[in-house]
This record gives sequence, C-alpha cells and structure tokens, in this order.
Amino acid sequence: MKVIIKKVDRVFDGFFKVDRAVLQFEKYDGTISHETERLCMQRGNAVAVLLINPDKRTIILTEQFRYPAYVGDPSRGWLVEVVAGTVDPGESPVDTVKREVLEEVGYEIKDAEEIQSFYPSPGGSSELIYLYCAEVADDCVITDGGGLEAELEDLRVIELTIHEAYHRLDNGLIHDAKTLIALHWFRNSPRYAELMELGKTHD
Repeated sequence: MKVIIKKVDRVFDGFFKVDRAVLQFEKYDGTISHETERLCMQRGNAVAVLLINPDKRTIILTEQFRYPAYVGDPSRGWLVEVVAGTVDPGESPVDTVKREVLEEVGYEIKDAEEIQSFYPSPGGSSELIYLYCAEVADDCVITDGGGLEAELEDLRVIELTIHEAYHRLDNGLIHDAKTLIALHWFRNSPRYAELMELGKTHD
C-alpha cells in the first residue's frame, strides 16, 4: 500500500511533539485518495511491565495522578497502573524497564519477558508500547520507589494478591489500557496457571 507525503509541519514542539501532514494514501480499491490532513503526536516509545512476586503470590502496581484522565473524569484522576515509562534515546526497551522499575517501585530486576508491543492510540499518536512481565522478590528491594522528585513524580506502590487484582479487573476498577492488557495476559498465561490456583487458596 502506498502513502504520498506532500508536506509535514511541526505545529507544537514541547515535551510532546505534534506534526501536521498533508498526504494521500492508497485505498483498498487501488485508487489514491484526495489530499487530506492528519495530525500525529510524537512522544517516543514506551515500556510497561507487570511485576509478579511468585513467593508471595502478589502483583505489584503503582497509583499516581494523571491530569488528562482527571480532565476526562475527575473521579478517575488517580490511576492504578503497571510500572511504565518512556524509552530514552539510545536506550533499549529492556534497559528502560529496569530503570523504571527501580525508580517507581524500588525493585532491581535482572530479566524481563516481552509479552507484546502495541499502539495505544494509533489514530493520534505514533507511540509504541513494549509490554513486559518480570518476577521480583523481597530481597530485590533497593529503594522505597515513588518516582523521581526531579520530574515531580508522586507514586504509591500497591501490592495486591492475585484475587484482589482480579476483583479490580472484574469490577471495572482498572481504567488504564496497558494494565488491562497485562492482567488479562496474566490470567490466561499457562506459565502462571499454577501460581493463580495457589493464589486462590491463600487469598
């Protein structure tokens, strides 16, 4: 399929970048569309990671204030989420995972398994999120976490039993897309089926 880019202008150049493009694209009938405008927010790619403590049969999440969510619905301004962050230039997604886990929840991890990558809002943003799963243990705690003060982050670490996480999932209490995807993946993962059953007996 063909795309003809006629012009691209940067209309906003802040923490996020917004480009306006004039383009044509090949339609499914083989013809080329009329010229049209499209906006694209460039915010870089990101990672998200579901943290599991197999020994305690718990899932570790964060809670923090999200202004855009607050604008949409003030009752949902503080979101419960998996650990996440933006991939810095020259940094691999796995290195970003390790850095963000340490900054946000204080755990040092060695390995992370990639689950899937996806576009959270392809109609408006080029951002690609790499979703991971990583296991932690209490002896891996290095700091209290909470995010970076220099970035005015103020995160609360939330450790839930599997039953508690599923209760929130099933009762519409998780409103963040990457966290919904991660928890549904965990629930359907053959690798963690036994852990889930053990969690039911201990909750």
